[in-house]
Amino acid sequence: MMKFSLRSFVCAVLLALLLPAVGYGQDLIKEQSFGKDDSIVLDFALPVDQVAAAKVSNYTVFEENDPDIRLAIKSADVLQGGSQVVLNFAEPLNTTQAHIVQITNLADDRLTTRVSKSYLAYLFSILISALLINNFVFTKYLGLCVFFGTSKRKSTAKGMGVVFTIVMVVSACMSWFFYQYFLIPYDLNFLQILVFIGLVSLTVQAVDTVLRKVNPVLFNSFGVYLVLVIANCVIIAVPLIVANNNYNIFETIMLSLGAGGGFLLALYLMSSVSERLALAKIPPSFKGLPVAFIVAGQFAMAFLGFSGLQIF
Repeated sequence: MMKFSLRSFVCAVLLALLLPAVGYGQDLIKEQSFGKDDSIVLDFALPVDQVAAAKVSNYTVFEENDPDIRLAIKSADVLQGGSQVVLNFAEPLNTTQAHIVQITNLADDRLTTRVSKSYLAYLFSILISALLINNFVFTKYLGLCVFFGTSKRKSTAKGMGVVFTIVMVVSACMSWFFYQYFLIPYDLNFLQILVFIGLVSLTVQAVDTVLRKVNPVLFNSFGVYLVLVIANCVIIAVPLIVANNNYNIFETIMLSLGAGGGFLLALYLMSSVSERLALAKIPPSFKGLPVAFIVAGQFAMAFLGFSGLQIF
């Protein structure tokens, strides 16, 4: 009984001595996040050696998808008495990608942590980017034929915007499915434009049939512009961006919703101005399409104010 107690006491002492070191190495980093465009903030559970923490050579940072490319660290600022370190980089970081930070000489073992944005925040940033920051009409100048043709009245503009959004979401999801499970596995990437146009035309035909039965007045107000949706550059741009960035299904839905919502916003803004311009005294040489181009240019300049906006 005495031996057992002595052995237990020795084990307890060893554990008491070793556990803090193990915990110190594993749980030293309490929180990690992106700071500004060119920095990463590391919060430690305990104050660390400030001299070692300030040495740039103790840190190795790279993007998770490119482990062979080391990012150049300009400085390491030690704050809050050693409880926080801010890594400043020579160039802006691609915060859409996860980053790996490896730290040496701060604990017994090399510390490794993963820095990334919240995935929900990332999805929301895709939505806001397509809706405002990179609006397909006012910043990329896509879909102008339908934009100028259906933005004379609010009712028509709202209807076309909703139709565009529906077609964009459905066609983008179908394009993502075919691209991931047919084009990539069978090395048919060169057919992506033909496949995407075919899927868009199938979606537009389905919407055409439904609108003809459900709302004939709205269908007649679209005229030839509903057919133009099939080969519209906005509709085709979304699946091409999805394929180029290798988005998953959730990111695809956010991009298509943002692009469709941005087109709806552009149509509604333009139709609101067009209804007022119809009652205004405009020189004959500016009536019609010329003044529409002037107004669209002013909207485009206004949307430049969203450039560089970061929500998260």
